Amino acid sequence: MSSWELPDLRDGKIQAISDSDGVNYPWYGNTTETCTIVGPTKKDTKFTVSMNDNFYPSVTWGIPVSDCNVPMLSSIRRDQSFTTWLVAINQASGEILVLQTVRWRMRLHIEVDPEKPLGMRAKLQEPIPQEQPQVLGKNEAIPQNAMVKPNANDAQVLMWRPRAGEPVVVIPPKH
Repeated sequence: MSSWELPDLRDGKIQAISDSDGVNYPWYGNTTETCTIVGPTKKDTKFTVSMNDNFYPSVTWGIPVSDCNVPMLSSIRRDQSFTTWLVAINQASGEILVLQTVRWRMRLHIEVDPEKPLGMRAKLQEPIPQEQPQVLGKNEAIPQNAMVKPNANDAQVLMWRPRAGEPVVVIPPKH
């Protein structure tokens, strides 16, 4: 089995890792995800922010530690949880105020038959309906380690876990 893993998160050494875009670290995006209000204002100010985080996994077709180029992928399983915070930042003081906390989870199991023609190789097994994002009734604080490097892409490793023998790090973390 090969898997993309976040060792520090998996081993409980840290509580969270930023999944930022890597450009506006530790935040995600700088277009529809942000809005600047110059204040103080004398009246209510209305604004809209939005975030679209597309689930875009990459998987290996073959055994990553083998010289053989034969596709061996038989299934994909994912169970990933995310917490997103809508915040207001006072640019003068640097104070961060959490306005909303949103939690979401992506779980899936896809069966794969690399022998089938393109467009027919993969079939979603479960769960077909996904859990909807939840706006929490009580905001959560942002864990400090989600505010500093490494971000999720720099912290992940590609592991090969054979049925017998020791696991092998195929792609080490960038941090």
